Amino acid sequence: MIEALVPPHEEIELDLLLEAIWRHYQYDFRGYARGSLHRRVERACQRFGCASFSALQHRLLREPPLFAELMGFLTIQVSEMFRDPAYFRALREQVVPHLRTWPSLKVWIAGCANGEEFYSLAILFREEGLEDRTIFYCTDISPAALAKAEAGIFDLERVPQFTENHRLSGGRSSLSDYYMAAYGGAVFDKSLRARAVFAEHSLATDQVFAEVQLVSSRNVLIYFDRELQDRALGLFGESLVRGGFLGLGARETLRFSRCSEGFADFDAGERIYRRNTADLVMADA
Repeated sequence: MIEALVPPHEEIELDLLLEAIWRHYQYDFRGYARGSLHRRVERACQRFGCASFSALQHRLLREPPLFAELMGFLTIQVSEMFRDPAYFRALREQVVPHLRTWPSLKVWIAGCANGEEFYSLAILFREEGLEDRTIFYCTDISPAALAKAEAGIFDLERVPQFTENHRLSGGRSSLSDYYMAAYGGAVFDKSLRARAVFAEHSLATDQVFAEVQLVSSRNVLIYFDRELQDRALGLFGESLVRGGFLGLGARETLRFSRCSEGFADFDAGERIYRRNTADLVMADA
């Protein structure tokens, strides 16, 4: 399907809106993929009753509480536990044996959204006996998403899909061992969060904060333009120890990145890469 051309005046208005958000709220969406971002801003305009992007900008600069709701449109928080089970099976069967060789582990879940991927990894690490030596850094640009991730409560109707994904990923127990039904949802065991740190972090503006053995950032880069993708991949590379692992989403790749020389394919089919000894292009290069 061919997308309709965006009128030039809307491109200008979108540029000005994103610049206003950056200058007033210090959230940088200027490097996000334009097609997807344009559609999301259009939906926000409909929600807030704004006839144009300029009208939305006017309201944002004068009504700060509106920005928190707008973040729900600008960020994508769609995921599921053990999404793409073959990826988690590859981690379990191929990556975990290497992770066992480190006496302590740090895992960075970049763009953790509402927490589905974190709980998937926390359960996997518990089942593989690595939880007690692991710290999980769960980061996202959205404070609301981080709050949901830390709460660990998901709609009950989603649990059957989570359960099937867990089974297909090679789960060694029943997913029901890790949650209870309460508050109208599935509440995941708070002990899974005992070794997790939830923090705001922007791949567009922030820097590396830890040295880690695994970065899992899936279906985040697809919403960035090429320059911001390179910046994010540079951060991942700088954060990883030599021999550390990077997991991306099914539609994401390192192939055309300026950081590609710093990695080797580990499981190309599941988009898992391994940090090698080559020099990396720095994130802000």
